[in-house]
Amino acid sequence: MNASRKRPVEPALPLSSLRVFARDYPDRHRIERHSHEEAQLLYAASGVMRLTTSRGRWIVPPLRAVWIPARTAHTVDMEGAVAMRTLYFQPGAEIQIPEGCAVIKVRSFLRELILEAVSGGHALDRSARGRLIASLLLIELNQAVTESLFIPLPEDLRLQVICAKLLANPGSGWTLERWGEEVGSSPRTLARLFHEAFGMGFRAWRDQARLAEAVSRLSSGTSVEDAASALGYRSASAFTAMFRRNLGSSPRAYFGEE
Repeated sequence: MNASRKRPVEPALPLSSLRVFARDYPDRHRIERHSHEEAQLLYAASGVMRLTTSRGRWIVPPLRAVWIPARTAHTVDMEGAVAMRTLYFQPGAEIQIPEGCAVIKVRSFLRELILEAVSGGHALDRSARGRLIASLLLIELNQAVTESLFIPLPEDLRLQVICAKLLANPGSGWTLERWGEEVGSSPRTLARLFHEAFGMGFRAWRDQARLAEAVSRLSSGTSVEDAASALGYRSASAFTAMFRRNLGSSPRAYFGEE
């Protein structure tokens, strides 16, 4: 007689570990620096968010969410009218998103689960349907794909000046030689500082800042051609190649337009 095999059991999310929050914010609203004892999934049903911590900045466009570990101090800036929907997870929730903040892709099923969880409010704790939604949320989050929409920020004062000015004007074409004149350092020193601070060179960091700004602008309705021009690219095709290289699809495909 063959012994029966037990099916693997998906981890369940205790309902006591989950609470929800929904609020709409106007364009340019800022949620000042704060932290939570719980981990947090921040999703905007509309609008773009910029999350900033001591480590750097994450751009959160539509169809994406940002995971914020417990006790991580952060600020949130809104671009456009933002319909924020938030899930809070207490310690014990077995979520396998990489350590640290991360932008994740929100597939249509996960989006509907988030919206259902938030609309259900406290009823989520009391119904069989609520328990199922909570368990499915855990499964979907553990399968979520992270995206490279992170801009690391430096501690060195010279790099702080350069990075702040590039974030304000990511289309700047200044070379390290020109930046060296600005902050009183040699190009070789600045190149070394970029590698030590970020594990990448100056151009790679600038490309990352341009990519994040591109996502923000395209989310707000800017055309590919205008975004390319504003961010210092010679052509829309060069801009699209950079976008595809970093995010795996063309701008149109990324925003679900093709």
